[in-house]
Amino acid sequence: MGTFLDMRSSMNANASGSIGVSLTTVPQLFGIIGLQTKNVANPIVTLAGTIGISGGALGNTFTVEIVRGTTGGTTIYVAESAIALNVLNGTALYSFNAQDLNAPAAEETVYTAFISGGPLAVLTGARNGPETFYGTASSTV
Repeated sequence: MGTFLDMRSSMNANASGSIGVSLTTVPQLFGIIGLQTKNVANPIVTLAGTIGISGGALGNTFTVEIVRGTTGGTTIYVAESAIALNVLNGTALYSFNAQDLNAPAAEETVYTAFISGGPLAVLTGARNGPETFYGTASSTV
């Protein structure tokens, strides 16, 4: 049976239309959490989140990247997705799930979530909300 270690959440925006930040080709921070992993060797870390994107046009893409640490940390998850064409005048929600099964033993492990847009997305795409990022750490010991 697993042992619960910690659960944290980061909510950058709580509703569709609550922000209107243009996508850029440079990764932008949208969530950061620090999980208390209590020096457990090989903790099981499950990460998830949702991000709302508006302004779809043919060929638009965006990328979500999760890093263990902060800028320049170890990338543990990368997902690229096409922006739905039906969001020209609305918001589409995109959710992701990731796991870090190679986290080192540490008192606290920080995870950072970034988003960037493809070359066409920066012309019309925007982070429109909601934006959430959360994680749970557990152990098999």
